[in-house]
Amino acid sequence: MQELLIENVNLINPNESEPLSDVSVYIQNGKIFNIDKNIDVSNRVEAQIIDGDNKFMLPGFIDMHTHLFANGFKKEDNMKNPLSTHFFNGIINMHDTIDAGVTTVRDCGLADIGAKMAQKKGLFPSPKMLLSVTPLSITGGHFDLTFNSGFNMGIKYPGLPNPLCDGVENVIRKTREVFRARADFIKVMVTGGALSENDSSLYPQFNLKELIAIVKEAKMRKSKVAAHAHGLEGIKNAFKAGVNSIEHGTYIDKSLAKLMAKKGTPIIPTIMVIDTLFKNGNYLDDEKKAKVKELNKVQKENKIIAYEEGVKMFMGSDSGVIPHGHNLEELKFLVDLGMNSSEAIAAGTIEPAKFLGIDDKIGSIEPMKSADAILSNKNPLENISSLGDSNNISLVVQDGNVIKNTL
Repeated sequence: MQELLIENVNLINPNESEPLSDVSVYIQNGKIFNIDKNIDVSNRVEAQIIDGDNKFMLPGFIDMHTHLFANGFKKEDNMKNPLSTHFFNGIINMHDTIDAGVTTVRDCGLADIGAKMAQKKGLFPSPKMLLSVTPLSITGGHFDLTFNSGFNMGIKYPGLPNPLCDGVENVIRKTREVFRARADFIKVMVTGGALSENDSSLYPQFNLKELIAIVKEAKMRKSKVAAHAHGLEGIKNAFKAGVNSIEHGTYIDKSLAKLMAKKGTPIIPTIMVIDTLFKNGNYLDDEKKAKVKELNKVQKENKIIAYEEGVKMFMGSDSGVIPHGHNLEELKFLVDLGMNSSEAIAAGTIEPAKFLGIDDKIGSIEPMKSADAILSNKNPLENISSLGDSNNISLVVQDGNVIKNTL
């Protein structure tokens, strides 16, 4: 029987304004068994005891938008590097992600079933993951990785579906192929993006009939559809088609925000990624720099409007477009939109867990839930930015296993 007692911690659960001070958390067989002021395990000779040193315990975080197998989407790397480096880099990225306090991710493209199987076997430190495997894209769209030369620089290997599809029959077939590759949800590119070669972030991709067909296929499997969408027309099309979440949502307006709030359709705003590319994207070509500049100019203002209208928002870092291991820096940007620190913590824990239908398992520190927890050296309710520094995360526990311990 696996037993772990973490003593002397200040417990911060989502939506709590004050920590529960000086408590102990007893973990048994990967689940939280008891939370109390004094827990005696003197007769439990197998129990591992960790002194929390009066630090702050929170649930393990859920990043709703990552690309664990991506490192900047530099297509030239795909051309010059052996395929094996794609997977070896993924192992490093998964380590950096869980080291930063993220114990579960929704991967929005490129991590595959092999990564999920390896995580379950404990082959290396990694967050638990929900997979989209590969995003769906129109020909010439945001995930068409074809250079002007005509060469396609996308990663290719058996079991990874080609993401390109056009027309209702083809998008249905491609959606089924992605589910065959063991996707947990579908990611679809409904507008261009900042880093794509052939499109604009403003213009819609896939027509409404195609999007409705994709959503219908997902619903048949009781699954969800996440839509990459910057431009307003694309966001509108995705919303009309019934997608379950909008990724980015940069050009959302007030009238659409009201409709999304009423229906309960969330945005994963990923503010940090555009901010980082704007500040540190000197390596980008002039066309991509211009797109990033435009997106950065409007994203905060528009997303504040959406938040004030009541649109749900969850934490997503878009790591993979930018370096891994900085995931929780996104929490500061959520606070900038108007959330308080407690609400931002909830947006990275219990709220996405509810959306994913797994809040009975993760998202808060409660008896009989999975023992996914972190210790922060500083109180994030006083300074949410402290969570963005992985050096400030001194303990990471996933399913009762100690993944990181620098106490």
